[in-house]
Amino acid sequence: MALTSLDRAKQQYLEQQVASATPERLLTLLYDRLLVDIDRAASAQDAEDWPGAGPHLTHAQWIVSELNGSLTDVWDGAEELRGVYTYLTGRLIAANISRDRAATAECRDLVSPLRDAWHAAAEITTAAAPRVSALG
Repeated sequence: MALTSLDRAKQQYLEQQVASATPERLLTLLYDRLLVDIDRAASAQDAEDWPGAGPHLTHAQWIVSELNGSLTDVWDGAEELRGVYTYLTGRLIAANISRDRAATAECRDLVSPLRDAWHAAAEITTAAAPRVSALG
């Protein structure tokens, strides 16, 4: 499918948003997209559109892999969160291979509170950060 000039403009805008985002914003963007993928997969599964669910579940696995790879062992909670990511990856795979709608729902139940917690942490971090004015 050919991209229209509007599609290209949207893509450039999104790329710029990601390129200029703070680490906190990048993390919340990943969690937001992870939930979008899980929800789209669930909708496709509900419609028994298994080929339609697969790409969303695969993309969700990629996001979880990125989140897992971003963990640093310096942080005390890294080991526990790594365990959650490992479990989540397994459930996403099961949801895809076994066409398991319950596994997809479980993934959403795991991700949603994590997403909310990271958004809250990002808001606190952003509020505590010193403001830089373009006017000096």
